[in-house]
This record gives sequence, structure tokens and C-alpha cells, in this order.
Amino acid sequence: MKRECLTIIGTAHVSSESVDEVKDAIYQQNPDVVAIELDAGRYTRLKKEMMGIEEDNTISVTQIIKDNKVGLFFTTTLLGYFQSKIGADVDVKPGSEMVGAIEACEDLNIPIALIDREINTTLQRALNKMGFIEKSKFLFGLLTSIFGFDDEEDEIDIEDLKNPDNLDDLMEMFKDEAPSVYEVLVRERDAYLAGRILQLPQDHVIAVVGAGHKPGIIKYLDNPETLPPLHELEKIDNDGGIPWVKIILALIPITFVVIFFLAYINGINITGNIYDFVIISMIMGFVGSILSGSKIQSAIVGGVVAPLTIIHPLLAAGWFSGLTEAKFRKVRKRDIQSLAHMESFKDLWHNNIFRILLVVIGTNLGVSIATLVILPSQVFIPLFMKLFGG
Repeated sequence: MKRECLTIIGTAHVSSESVDEVKDAIYQQNPDVVAIELDAGRYTRLKKEMMGIEEDNTISVTQIIKDNKVGLFFTTTLLGYFQSKIGADVDVKPGSEMVGAIEACEDLNIPIALIDREINTTLQRALNKMGFIEKSKFLFGLLTSIFGFDDEEDEIDIEDLKNPDNLDDLMEMFKDEAPSVYEVLVRERDAYLAGRILQLPQDHVIAVVGAGHKPGIIKYLDNPETLPPLHELEKIDNDGGIPWVKIILALIPITFVVIFFLAYINGINITGNIYDFVIISMIMGFVGSILSGSKIQSAIVGGVVAPLTIIHPLLAAGWFSGLTEAKFRKVRKRDIQSLAHMESFKDLWHNNIFRILLVVIGTNLGVSIATLVILPSQVFIPLFMKLFGG
């Protein structure tokens, strides 16, 4: 790739003007190759949509939970929701500028280079780097956006997002609110996109990327010695330091078991305490599930497994009630697509993705209240006092 023959087009992913800009540049320049900000998976999906090929629209929530990809799935859904929402507001489908680039390349028989990192790798790296506070802020941002608590008067015109001054302000805000996510979604991908562009063997290149990445890509291209190895940016490292929150949560059930064991070997009658533990756990699992709008079958499952999941730190009652709920509420791609048009809680209540997620959260919340509040005060503290003569 010759640097002087490179054209980088920064686009807004839901902008009709970006579509025209991309197609006009390709037709006018007729480059050797067009590099687009897509990975192989997203490119394949776009191509199938362009050809009118419909894929099986059933999403296996069961498999998502079994593969421990719940967080990844809902992060992907969240990002899709925001982009689809903006696209619906301006009547432009997300990714339209990429479709325009593909159509122009096919018309002129120009090869396409896919230069983006695989989306699941990017999202998993982001989730791995996020701490508890960042994840909480992320969830809060989702809720405020869904329920319309954000101030519509502060909305910015889509085309204004390509203005460098506005981009700087937006990126700075993103960096302050979620530094770990900013590092992965912006800086890492700036480096990855720049590195892939430098690897292109063709001389005359047009690169179509999101406007937010253009300044970072140019910086790396001007200083290629600062680029990290691309294979390092493709790693998914699950070793994020000492997981203190998980350790603390694991210690709670271990403490419960230790107290029961010590009481037993010291000859204290714990039969009543065990009954209280099981009954309180089951009731709170059931109540949490049913209050979240689950089917009665899901609530029963959540209640039955609650005592076991409290003792086992790697299990959650909400998984089981959610899996049961998924048997009754089949999730389809239209449920994801319809998220863009949700304007009220009533709309969300009829969305199967939201309902299943609500059951998972509701059941876990009920069991958490039992674990952190009711059981210690009603079962374990009294037993502890008996054990140590208080």
C-alpha cells in the first residue's frame, strides 16, 4: 500500500450522506482495492441480506447460557439496539455505507479487503477489561436509554458526528465514562484497522471506516513503529487480575457450609436451621422469578434449585429459571430487530429477549436477597451465636 495513494473515508454508520460519499469515491477513483470496516462474519451476513437470503431466525438462548456467553450476547444486542435505534430515527439501515461500498466494488469488479477484528473477540476483550463499576454504569446507561430518561434536546445531528471537533468531544466523554471499553472499542481497533491497511499489497486503496476511527488510524499510519503486533490484539485473555468480587461471592456460601459443619460436629441440632435455609431459599427464588413475570413452571424451577445454587458459587438460580422460560418464549431475530422500536415498558414487556432476561435477573435478585439479608439474620447469625456461646 502506498501511503500517498490511500484515501480514508470516515463515515457515520447510519448516514445516507455517507453512503453517497463512499459510492462516489469508489466510482471516481476506481482503486485497486476497497478496505471496509467489517469482519468475515458481518460481511457474510450483509451479503446474505443483500441477496435476500433469510437465515434460521431462531436464537438458542439455551446454548448461549450453556456456553457462558450471556454477557457477550446482551452486549452485542445492546450495541445493535443503539445502532438500529439511530438508524430507525434517520430512516437509514445500519451498515448501509458498507453495502454501498460492496455494491460499487461488485459493479467495477474491485476486490474487497475485510480489515476489522472479529466482533466477538472485540466484545469479549471489552467485557474482560470492564470492572464492576464500569459494568454497572454500562447497565445504567442501557436502562436510561431504553426507558427514555436521556435528554432528547441534547441529541446531535448524525452528520455532525463526522465533524472532528464533535468527535473529539464524544470520544473524550466515552473515555471518561468507560475507559476500559474505550481502550478496546476505539484505541485497539484504531491500531488493528491501521495494521490491516498496512498489510494490503495493492497500491491504490480506499478505506471505509467509522469516522471515530479515522484520526487514530491516521496517527498509527504516520507512526507505524507504534503499532502493537496484531496477533496480540486478537488474543482473549481471561486473566484479568484477582477477581475480588467473585472471591467474596464464593466465600459467602463457603461460610454458610462451614457454619453448618461446625455446628454439626459440636453437637448442635441444625435440623431446624437446614429446613429454614431450604424453605427461605426456595420461597425467595420462586418470588423473585414470579415477580419478574415468569411462567409458573420457571418460578418453580427457580425455587427448587435456589438452595443448591446458593451453596454452589458457580451456579445461579436465574440460569435455570431463564432456561425454563426460554422453552416457552422462543427468541427470534425479529425480537432483536424490534428493540429499535421500543418506546415504553409495555413494548419491552412483549419482547421475548427482555422477558427471559428479566426472569434471570429477577430470580437471581430474589436469591441474592435471601443470601445477603434474610438467611444471615434468620439462620446463620443465630446459629453462629449458638456455636460460639454468644
